[in-house]
Amino acid sequence: MQQALRPSDLVPRGFIVDEAVNGDRGMLITVRPRAKASTCPGCGMVAERIHSRYFRRLADLPMGGQPVRLVVLARRFFCDAVLCGRRIFAERFDPGVLMPWARRTARLDHIVHHLALALGGRPAASLAQRLMLPVSKDTLLRVVRRRSTPRLVPPTVIGIDDWAWRRNQRYGTIVCDLERRKTIALLPDREPATAQAWLSEQPQIAVVARDRGGGYALAAAKALPNATQVADRWHLMENASRAFLDAVRKSMGRIRAAIGAATINPDLLTAAEQLQYEGYLRREDDNAVILGLAKDGVAIKEIVRRTGRSRGVVRKVLRGQRSDVFRVRENSLELYLPWLDAQWAAGQHNGAELWRCLKSHGFRGCLRVVTEWAARRRRAEQLGASTLSRAPSARTIARLMTIGRDYLSRSDTVTVAVIEAGVPLLVGAREIIASFQAMVRKKSLADLAPWLERARTSLVASFANGILKDMAAVSAAITSPWSNGQTEGQITKLKLVKRQMYGRGKLDLLQARLVGAS
Repeated sequence: MQQALRPSDLVPRGFIVDEAVNGDRGMLITVRPRAKASTCPGCGMVAERIHSRYFRRLADLPMGGQPVRLVVLARRFFCDAVLCGRRIFAERFDPGVLMPWARRTARLDHIVHHLALALGGRPAASLAQRLMLPVSKDTLLRVVRRRSTPRLVPPTVIGIDDWAWRRNQRYGTIVCDLERRKTIALLPDREPATAQAWLSEQPQIAVVARDRGGGYALAAAKALPNATQVADRWHLMENASRAFLDAVRKSMGRIRAAIGAATINPDLLTAAEQLQYEGYLRREDDNAVILGLAKDGVAIKEIVRRTGRSRGVVRKVLRGQRSDVFRVRENSLELYLPWLDAQWAAGQHNGAELWRCLKSHGFRGCLRVVTEWAARRRRAEQLGASTLSRAPSARTIARLMTIGRDYLSRSDTVTVAVIEAGVPLLVGAREIIASFQAMVRKKSLADLAPWLERARTSLVASFANGILKDMAAVSAAITSPWSNGQTEGQITKLKLVKRQMYGRGKLDLLQARLVGAS
């Protein structure tokens, strides 16, 4: 049999409804406590002797689309304990119902806290207004900060990485509990000393997953010498791909010679390509100066001082990574070039007409793209050349050499075959990188030592030397189930929270929202 709904069921437990009035500004409910006694907060003795009564006005959850105000007829009690320093105290309620000095019931405060965790200050205040919850944006942020210290379970497996307050200018550090998949700390910077100080307070940590940088490796080695460090597998794969890209950049001179693009005819260049080619010639002059100084034994720091170039540029020149002529990007005409070649061979040399025909085939580019292509072909024929033989960019060549042949067009297949025949060292580098990535995927640690011997004499020797320096962490990455992927995901969540607050949230508020929500 169903029980009838009583008015006391609509208010927090432990109260009896005396009166309910539905006014213009919402519902006003007068309640009194059920208990006849209360516990003294000083000595813990139960007191029943009443000193006086007073009213407490509280906000509660809305009802029927209207805000609700509770008027609690609270009491003051005498404490009869002889040794207690309190003679009179205000009535205490269950903390899960009403906290001392609170202006909101615990259940309303719980909703307010989760609204602030999910949305922040101003957006949560706007939603709270629609939900008939009387709370301001500042109150929402105060609630988050007040509840920002949950009980920390000592972690044993953590992930640590940096995150950007502002890219290339200021960074912080995030620490995640990989077993519980939650953020446990945010540090104000990414200095090794800061991370070391935090790690020193957690001696129970047994596994530290980190990126390939040396800062966190040094901090973990000093603070937790017995902990196992695990290099992030995603960074290992990405570093391997970047190592092959660097090898392609070092080989660009031989690649251009192999595909017949070592000599460039400026008469066949478009206006944009002419500007890029002039920049390439200026870069080559700078590169010659830098390489000459390095050949004379000048240190990188001194080369930077003499030439005025940045340290990164000087290092790229010395590594042979600054030799691309054109900034080759994917062209909107790429998919339609075979059709354009066929139309040109059939005698259709009008760029505007070609563009109109292309639009009927789904081309969405502008007229200028097609007319420039037509003008270029026309100049090439007038000068007695077939087409301008241009080498793709290093990034494009690296992509073409590492994807499956089934996904390449006929012209791309021919280009890759010419490069493989003309630059065999690049083929060896590709095979070495592919074997390393396969070793990581298959977790085959036994193949690491032979791979190092083979890689140290190839174009990716610098990558192999980096693996050798971080041998223990890389070995753990191959064999261990732990990695830093969960930390990267938490960084993405942190960026979302930070941008919700327009980048103005301080560290304590960011940590409160991130830790409280996880």
